[in-house]
Amino acid sequence: MHEESLLRTEIAGVDLREIARKFGTPCYLYDESMIERRIKDLSAFPVVRYAQKACSNLAILDLMHHRGVEVDAVSAGEIHRALLAGYLPSQIVYTADIFDHEALDLVVQHDIRVNCGSPDMISQFGARKPGGEVTLRLNPGFGHGHSQKTNTGGESSKHGIWHEQLLDCRRIAEEYEVKITGLHMHIGSGTDFEHLSHVCQAMEKAADVVANTIKIISAGGGLPVPYKAGEARIDLGAYAQLWLKTKESLERRLGRPVQLEVEPGRYLVAEAGHLLCEIRAIKRVGAHTFYLVNAGFNNLARPVMYGAYHPMTICPTHEESTEEQEVVVGGPLCESGDIFTQREGGFVDTRMLPKARVGDLLTIHCAGAYGFAMSSNYNSMPMAAEVLIRDGSPILVRKRQTFSDLVAGEVIPHRDEVSTHS
Repeated sequence: MHEESLLRTEIAGVDLREIARKFGTPCYLYDESMIERRIKDLSAFPVVRYAQKACSNLAILDLMHHRGVEVDAVSAGEIHRALLAGYLPSQIVYTADIFDHEALDLVVQHDIRVNCGSPDMISQFGARKPGGEVTLRLNPGFGHGHSQKTNTGGESSKHGIWHEQLLDCRRIAEEYEVKITGLHMHIGSGTDFEHLSHVCQAMEKAADVVANTIKIISAGGGLPVPYKAGEARIDLGAYAQLWLKTKESLERRLGRPVQLEVEPGRYLVAEAGHLLCEIRAIKRVGAHTFYLVNAGFNNLARPVMYGAYHPMTICPTHEESTEEQEVVVGGPLCESGDIFTQREGGFVDTRMLPKARVGDLLTIHCAGAYGFAMSSNYNSMPMAAEVLIRDGSPILVRKRQTFSDLVAGEVIPHRDEVSTHS
């Protein structure tokens, strides 16, 4: 996504100043129509499965469900979310590298398909449900990612079953009478077609080991979206054709249909999401001018974690300025790294933005994926509100956290209760 103008007063036809007045700031906004557009982009894939870790608000899950998108869960909590949003257990896949006790109980109780990322998961599942079915998430020995922290393949990644252990996994499955019915390969975010051809080849090679029972293959996710000017959109037609050819090749060898799934998270929600905040201070520090806003990496962690770039615009609440200046955009946290304009490694960058005043609004765009989902209460900051924009109307889908919410569940023990342990 690239904003042609650095001034923007509306999102999906709704005035940002009205949103700030009604719901306060910081506030996450989600454009429902953009999510629907991205779902349609993937219509060439027989099954689209949403990786809800990107943005797991119940309203977003409900939208996916009503648009025919199935769902992936990576924790017991995400299974609960999917069930609350109306998903049937048969529409949920649990993908992880371990079972915690709660997740194992849930997948057995609800008969939810398990996508195993380690050999131990097969034996633990088989001990509870002999005769059950699993799919395997494979690590083919190589990976890809826009950051080393998002590369989920290769020998430095914790994710997936190492490709050389596939025969061992088959033996474990046989021991517990567990049937391996599918293969999944997600090895990082951001992809190119040379890389993708290697992924498809690795999938076919792995299928040879368990081909007699394979019914499902998953292309995983990692589909990129453009954050900066000049970044091209992925050719989804070519992407789908590579995977459809892999599916057809397997079907010819097996003599039966094979279901193909794609598992996007970021692609479906990133461009739909916007973090609206207010400029609370403008100050000069040496050669730098800082716009300090009331949202920090407690609200959006991607810049501090990956050096991620997000487009930004100004919504003036005073007089509009046509002048621009180079600024550093930072947040309110008592932390030097609380800077939204930084490169990977913590190097501070400047951004060209319109001259603004305290009280003007600043919007951080392309923030729908791994935005609210990765937020925290660091510095005892309450979680932001979330608002869904549907047909030109803003709808509150998560209340702003209160100070009482911050300490709910915390207990100060009476001193006489702990005196014997001191």
